[in-house]
Amino acid sequence: MALSMQTPVCLVDNGPDGHMRVQQEALQILEQIQQPVVVVAVVGLYRTGKSYLMNRLAGKHTGFALGSTIESKTKGIWMWCVPHPSKPGNTLVLLDTEGLGDVDKGDSKHDTQIFSLAVLLSSTLVYNSRGTIDNRAVEDLQYVTELAEYIKVKSSDEDGDDSEFVKVFPSFIWAVRDFTLERKIDDKDATEDEYLDFALKLKPGNSKKVNDHNLPRECIRKYFPSRKCFTFPFPSRPEDVIRLETLSQSEMAPEFLEVTERFCTFVFNQSPVKQLKDGHTVDGRILGHLMKMYVETMSSGGVPCLENAVVAMAQIENEAAVKEGLEVYESGMAQLTIYFPVDLRDITAEHQRLNSLATEVFIKRSFKDDEGKHIKSLEEAVNKLFSRFLQQNEEASVQKCKKVLTGLSAPLRERLQQGFYMKPGGYQLYCQDMEDIVKKYKSQTQLGVKAEDVLEEFLKQRKEESSAILQADQSLSARDKQICA
Repeated sequence: MALSMQTPVCLVDNGPDGHMRVQQEALQILEQIQQPVVVVAVVGLYRTGKSYLMNRLAGKHTGFALGSTIESKTKGIWMWCVPHPSKPGNTLVLLDTEGLGDVDKGDSKHDTQIFSLAVLLSSTLVYNSRGTIDNRAVEDLQYVTELAEYIKVKSSDEDGDDSEFVKVFPSFIWAVRDFTLERKIDDKDATEDEYLDFALKLKPGNSKKVNDHNLPRECIRKYFPSRKCFTFPFPSRPEDVIRLETLSQSEMAPEFLEVTERFCTFVFNQSPVKQLKDGHTVDGRILGHLMKMYVETMSSGGVPCLENAVVAMAQIENEAAVKEGLEVYESGMAQLTIYFPVDLRDITAEHQRLNSLATEVFIKRSFKDDEGKHIKSLEEAVNKLFSRFLQQNEEASVQKCKKVLTGLSAPLRERLQQGFYMKPGGYQLYCQDMEDIVKKYKSQTQLGVKAEDVLEEFLKQRKEESSAILQADQSLSARDKQICA
């Protein structure tokens, strides 16, 4: 289903113990999103205007807190889910992260965790900085060099394999804000992307200074082979930057609006749907599972492993898929019980129909059930339930048949109590009444699968009674003959 939030909500914050925690309200929102998600996360130093870009992607001027002081406004990670503006059937999930390098916080490990979460969750990562892409700007992106320590792709991958990271990492956009320089390389005009590639150029040599210079650039080039750059001029007069939220379009520089429009169009058209390493499409519910697992792992001091996360998520999703399938089957069969007893063909036909429906529901939600363990579990559970419904149908049949026979045999029991059959020829009268009961019983409809068994038991119970009447009849008839003689 499509879901549109009016305002962002907090997705991740810090608990009283200082560890990150996922907000339940945000998970409940993600749980409702059954569409594929395009996840765009923005990261960067605090007070660089990240939130403004995210508001524009949401089609709003306000929403994510911008702030106008040196204090970082965004804490943790905030989330805003809106219908995708150019891809019907998809939901755009915007993640605005806490500003990195906040002097008040002074926690580089926390910053790296926030950065790592943004990388793990997004399909497009926007890195926001101010000024120029100089050596300091690249060094400020030090978190890229630490990703291998904070993320593992495979459970057996001890050292981290760059080629594996590329398969799961998002596309990368560097948004340079308040850019005032001319984009020239060797006195020639350069595009934004050429400017970025030039800034990430490696120096030759193996000295420590050269290696320190090259390391963050190597990491960016390896981890994010798909790169794009946008250079934003000042949005208006420098003194107006602090009130971006309240500035009207007419008060902003046309050049700034033009780059903003290009940026949004590129994100909308080029940001891919979030996928797992094996190409499985991620919806809101799966994104919530991933977020919860990653945060819990980091908070416990562990390193998120994508392979383990997928395995754990598959277990959760497949168990839920089995439960959903069973609920469809059980609720459908429960509706049939109000008509019990029914013919064996009818209950079997409904079982087969609902079993197919339950399998469809399972397949729709199931995830990487490669060995068929969970589909087999569903089949076993359905067959177990079917046996229970068969038993209920049989019990209902027995109850109805007994009730019918009790009603039909009431006159016969009354005659027995009155001694009606205790006379010569009484046995023949008794047999005629019994035949009449059987005839009327067999003419009844919807007695169910136990009709013959219950009748057989009924007749079996009458044998002693029948023998007694026969003996009495024979005795009385003999005495009558003696009297006549």
